[in-house]
Amino acid sequence: MSIPFDIDRFADLAEEMIAQIPEKFLRRLNGGIHIQPDTIQDDEGFFILGECFFDAYLGHWINIYHGSFAQSFAEEPAEVWEDELYETILHEIRHHLEDLAGADDLLREEMAELEAWRTEREKSSRRG
Repeated sequence: MSIPFDIDRFADLAEEMIAQIPEKFLRRLNGGIHIQPDTIQDDEGFFILGECFFDAYLGHWINIYHGSFAQSFAEEPAEVWEDELYETILHEIRHHLEDLAGADDLLREEMAELEAWRTEREKSSRRG
């Protein structure tokens, strides 16, 4: 598997992207944004590219998983990695901001998408 970004280059790219985000969107993200080598999958087998964590004592932080990117986009060109990384960073920052605002719109969107996927999978398995 030949990937366009090893973890060090991936982390450098993430750092460049994060530097372009206005500071006001990163307020109270006191744990920062971290690039992890891990490959994370949910119960459905989807690779988790990033997660935003909220803890009453430790605050907020974001993990971005290089291993999940490598599994998901191994055969894709660098441009796809760049687009997906930026989208993932912004997605996780949105989770952070919504939590600060007491909202969960993005989480509800994700749950609706997952439910639609499950329904379609179930329909397909009945047909096949």
